[in-house]
Amino acid sequence: MTPATPLTILSLPDAFAIAQLPAGAAIPEWATRGPFLSITRTTDELSIVCRDEDVPAQVRAERGWRCLRVAGKLDFTVVGILASVIDPLAEAGVPVFVLSTFETDYMLIKERDFQRAVGALQAAGYLVASDPSADPA
Repeated sequence: MTPATPLTILSLPDAFAIAQLPAGAAIPEWATRGPFLSITRTTDELSIVCRDEDVPAQVRAERGWRCLRVAGKLDFTVVGILASVIDPLAEAGVPVFVLSTFETDYMLIKERDFQRAVGALQAAGYLVASDPSADPA
């Protein structure tokens, strides 16, 4: 179910990778080169999401992801936004890797599924556009 006011979903321009390092590994310099990265450490692993081009070939990584983000800032009291965006993707059979930040949610979609994901979101009433803040000046 989409919210009463349709959300805009923005497409980031880069290709991304999800890399895995040992839990105790230091955060590598290559991970911090791009404008978007996410680092999560657990007792089992260090996961890094960053530009695909920045991940060295010898690093274990899932490559070939595109990224969509919910435009604007989401208040912590808002319920169901992520579910409303993920549901059409699930119905279309599109696997999603989700990241949430303080302000919004990001969905990584494999390149091979990206156009199907965009179509599913548009059919559900979302506006999908390029992220203007990611365009070079």
